[in-house]
Formats: sequence, structure tokens, C-alpha cells
Amino acid sequence: MESKTSSCIVLLALATSLVIFQMASAGDPDILTDFVLPLGVPSVDASYFTFSGLRGLVGAPPPEKFKVTKAAMTEFPALNGQSVSYAILQYPAGSVNPVHTHPRSAELLFLMSGTLEVGFIDTTNKIFTQTLQTGDVFVFPKGLVHYQYNADAENCAWGISAFGSANAGTVSVPNSVFNTSIPDNILAKSFKTDIITIQKIKAGLA
Repeated sequence: MESKTSSCIVLLALATSLVIFQMASAGDPDILTDFVLPLGVPSVDASYFTFSGLRGLVGAPPPEKFKVTKAAMTEFPALNGQSVSYAILQYPAGSVNPVHTHPRSAELLFLMSGTLEVGFIDTTNKIFTQTLQTGDVFVFPKGLVHYQYNADAENCAWGISAFGSANAGTVSVPNSVFNTSIPDNILAKSFKTDIITIQKIKAGLA
């Protein structure tokens, strides 16, 4: 019974997010054909439009740390030019999806099970936070820094995110700031701290 209920929830989530994104304006350039074929491939059949990469999640135990499984253009080439993609988000107890942005799309998150603390920051540095319950939908506006946190110490949370782009892109704020080639002295001045502190932060992210 629990398995059937979970399957119904997944189907409802997929249908809801697809309808909403069909109504939304596309984030990718319009194409001049019905769909885009891979280079050098003259024709395809229905298998090209089918993605089975999420089957392994059905009935699987929760992961030990936060995990995202994507159905985007890289994993599912048929999405090229279709302005839509998905991600399945699994949040073990106490886990976080660190602050990040999606430069090419808004994100529509449907919480399938559990609870989540979510938030985003707008361009005036105002933060918008919410505690989501199972069945809630939350939108993260395009390009804005945001996060999701499962504060429940015992239960896993599951979510489905839909994007208005076949390749929404993900920019991790901690990694892009501290795990790149930006000189330590520049980071220290930017954060009004010393180089030793910056180096400790980098070591903690390694």
C-alpha cells in the first residue's frame, strides 16, 4: 500500500510540474523543428524520447548524504530545445543542499515527503524563508541564491524540481568562491577577514 501511495505521489508531482512549466515562458531559445536530433543521427524512434535513469530510485533506501539525480539535457538528449528538465532531490536527516544558483532557469520544487527549510535571497539582500510540508510547492526565482535544509533529525525528505530549461546550470556558491583560483588575499579583503581564516575555510571544504 505504501509503495502504491508513493508511486501516486510521484506521478502527481511530475504531472503538476509539467503543466506549470508548459504555461511558463521558456528559458531556452526556440527551435525551428519539432525536436533536435543528435549530430549524425538521421532518425530516431520512441526510445530516444524515453529516459529510464530514475528507475533505480524507486524503492531504493535513502542515501547517506544529500543526493541529486538529474534528468537534464546531458542525461536525456531529447530535452535539447524543449525548455524543460527535472531533478530528484533526496535529503537524508539533517542534510543540506548548499547555497547555489541556477543561472538559466527558475526552480519549481515539489516536496514529495518530509519537511524542508528553504530560502532564497533577492538582489536587495532580502531573504525569503519557508518551512515546507509534504505536498507543498515552492519557487526559487531564476538566478537567485537559494538553499534547502532537512532539519528533521530522523526522517529523509524527497523532492522533485522542475526547470524551464533543458540545462538550467548549477553554480555552487561555496565551491565557486572558495574552491577556485581566486587569490586568498582577494577573498580575505572581500569578506573582511584574514588570509588564515580563508585558508581554514578552504581546508574545511576540501
